[in-house]
This record gives sequence, structure tokens and C-alpha cells, in this order.
Amino acid sequence: AQALTQSGYCVTALASRSFDSSSKLASSIDGCRAYHTPQQVCDVANFIFITTGDDTIKEVADSLKWHQGQFAVHCSGADTSRLLTKAAANGAQSGVFHPLQTLALKEQALLNLKDTTFAIEAEGELLGILKEMATSLGGKSIELKAEDKVLYHASAVIASNYLVTLFALSVKLWQSFGKSEKEAITALLPLVKGTVNNIENIGIPNCLTGPISRGDNDTIEKHLKALRTAPDILAIYRQLGKETLPLAQAKGGIDGETAQRLEGLFKDD
Repeated sequence: AQALTQSGYCVTALASRSFDSSSKLASSIDGCRAYHTPQQVCDVANFIFITTGDDTIKEVADSLKWHQGQFAVHCSGADTSRLLTKAAANGAQSGVFHPLQTLALKEQALLNLKDTTFAIEAEGELLGILKEMATSLGGKSIELKAEDKVLYHASAVIASNYLVTLFALSVKLWQSFGKSEKEAITALLPLVKGTVNNIENIGIPNCLTGPISRGDNDTIEKHLKALRTAPDILAIYRQLGKETLPLAQAKGGIDGETAQRLEGLFKDD
């Protein structure tokens, strides 16, 4: 709502599970009013965003009385516009507008939206409106078919959420040699940022570094031996190692024979 306002759109009405929450947000947006129920918003606005959790989108959409000429849009990455069937049946144009971005804290989220890709599932007039909206927010847009949504969202989870998980596992290993979480984060963050910069500037697979990219058999064997004290992490290390071998070959750092030898190391005992 705040990003749209900053981009010149008129956000007039809000509703949330908590009226205090919606009132607080509405007070930060000129010309915006908080309402007690979603239906009140639907009664006074023509373009409705449903930004609940995925599991309640259909419930909210089905509870509303829609009318001809309205636009109904939800923001789920995995779910399709089929959740808005009632809206469409009552004359509203329905679609999906999903920011491919991590939005953890409001202030940072507003900054992160620049250059973000918005995945759009829509047709006709609504498709054009949502494309223009993505551009106004400083981002880009891609069109997705309904059947594309789940794999698209799984990709996002791997790239963003599981990156956090991998980082947490890396931090955990530091504690085994007596270093604090803060020390680990401080030391590892520049490495992660450097890797992300390399992905952007050099591309895959050329940005790949490390022992697999060099075919460093001895180092990998040492890792595997040391990680026996952390079997859960060892299993992840093995699987990621297998997935890294084709990248190393594509980069040209190892040949087929070396890749086969390394693959043998990554097999479960």
C-alpha cells in the first residue's frame, strides 16, 4: 500500500484482522481510511488486493460481494487466480500480482521493491494494468500461466528461504570450534555478498569457486570426515556436492573422470 502510494496510486481503503493494525497503516497514507471488514473495502473500492496468507485467500474472496467492473487481485506466489472464481463469476476481472522479493521488514521491503520482478497471471485490461503497476513500482514483470505457479514459487523458496537455512547451518558449524553466532555472521556475510555479486556480474557457472570447481579431492574428503560429527549437515553437504558437479564441468574446472571420482565421494556410506 505504501509503495503504491509513493508511486502515484490512490490507496483509499484498508481492512485487516486487527482494526488497530489497519488504522495505523491507513494513518500513514494520505486519503486512506481503515475499515472494520473486508466487505466495506470492497464496497468503496474498484481495485481490490487480497494480501492475506495463502490459506485464507479463497475464504476471503468467497466471503465478499463483488460486482461488474471491479478488479480482484491476490498476491500469492504459488496459488492461481482460480482462488478468485467467485469474483470472476460476479463480473470482476481477476488476477495475481506476486513480488519475487523477500519482504521481512517494512522499511527494507520498500527499498527492496526496486528492480524486483513481479509475476503476473492475468488477461486483457487487468494484465496491462498490472504490468504498468510493476513498472511504476520500479520493477519488471513476467507473465505466468496458472500451471507455472507452483514450480515458480518453489524456485523462489529455494533461492531465498533455503539460502537462510544454508547460512544458518554454516553459522552452526562455527559454534563447534568455539566461535559465537555473531562472529560467524560477521565473517560469512561478506562471502555470501561476494558470491551474489559474482552471480550477477560473472554468471553461472563461471562464478563457481571452491574445491569442487578445482577437483580438490583431498579437501572434500577432509570435509566429509569432519562433518561426521554433524550427520544432518553431512547429508545436505553430500547432496549439494552432487548437484554442484555439473556446474563445475560446465565451467571447465573438472573433466568427466574427475566428476565421476568426486561423485563417488558424495555417495552415502
